[in-house]
Amino acid sequence: MTVVTTPDIPGKKIVKVVGLVRGNTIRARHIGHDFMAGLRNIVGGEITDYTKMLAEAREQALDRMLEDARRMGANAVVAMRFSTSAVMGGAAELVAYGTAVIAE
Repeated sequence: MTVVTTPDIPGKKIVKVVGLVRGNTIRARHIGHDFMAGLRNIVGGEITDYTKMLAEAREQALDRMLEDARRMGANAVVAMRFSTSAVMGGAAELVAYGTAVIAE
């Protein structure tokens, strides 16, 4: 399935807009990771545990969005975006969303 952040797909014609598709996941921090992140905050540098957690969350949200698009009969998603929001202290939601289309 083609996924683009642009409103159209170069070289393809959008013949039908199927509708909004989305996928989300909510991830919570681990207390052990928070401790290590606190230490990293003192000395500086990348907090690799959080980088990995967020990368996995993005992939899961993207996979769920693509499942939604397939279920609706689409073969592409245009104008795809990611959004995040805090749900509670120590937990965040990551959402992937876009417009499902049929392109040929």
